[in-house]
Amino acid sequence: MAIKDILVHVGNSARQGCVDVAAAMAAQHGAHVMGVHVTTPPDIPPYIEAQLGAEVIDAQVRFSQEMADEAKAAFESGLGATGTSTEWRALRGDLVEGIQAYGRYADLVIVGQVNPDEPALTLSEDVAGRLALSLGRPVLAVPYAGTFGALGKRVVVAWDGSRAAARAMGDALDLMQDADEVHVLGVNAEDGVGTCQDAVAHLARHAIKAEAHIVKAPDMEPGAMMLSHAADFGADMIVMGAYGHARWRELVLGGATQHMLEHMTVPVFMSH
Repeated sequence: MAIKDILVHVGNSARQGCVDVAAAMAAQHGAHVMGVHVTTPPDIPPYIEAQLGAEVIDAQVRFSQEMADEAKAAFESGLGATGTSTEWRALRGDLVEGIQAYGRYADLVIVGQVNPDEPALTLSEDVAGRLALSLGRPVLAVPYAGTFGALGKRVVVAWDGSRAAARAMGDALDLMQDADEVHVLGVNAEDGVGTCQDAVAHLARHAIKAEAHIVKAPDMEPGAMMLSHAADFGADMIVMGAYGHARWRELVLGGATQHMLEHMTVPVFMSH
């Protein structure tokens, strides 16, 4: 899939990292970039609001506006001098719904990993995971710590032969065209060698150099095994299917997906 439309959420989590990745990928693929910031009104029960008083509420509103202004400045600073085609959207309301409103017209949506040390009124939910399961477009989650630019030179593709894994690998083909090396990784798969080799053959037909790798450690979290292999390999990106489990009125993340989003050390490209 050609990358020609990129949406980047410019919040607090991984703000500069997201903008840097968006700028590098736009330059690499000749893509247009839309920056989006969503101001989420504080959810304060009326009885608490009455106790806080108008001055405290006004201070929260000013703080939210300051964050929105800082987000726009970061976007313009990171992309303004690159010659990239850009536009900016400042929204108010639910964060995921705001990104979805424009994300379904994008080839790739870039969001930041949640930083657990961020102050109140900032990102406090697993936006990357929710979007990956609901958006219908690939999502690239960028760690809040670290510096990242152009991606796709050394890639780990998490492979288990499932629909979600196939969707992610297919969506990431354009990002892997210039890869120096790709590892198709099977974790604790009984017939992993065979299925990974089939995936390698498929990538080869797209002129992507790849190798099959199998890791087995039944007592270890699969997400941790993927991250360990990615670190040993020196990967700059992990491609994986986003897995969810249906529950009443919600779709929650599977264990490997949740672990990856909480502990990622390199950007993670996800499709569902």
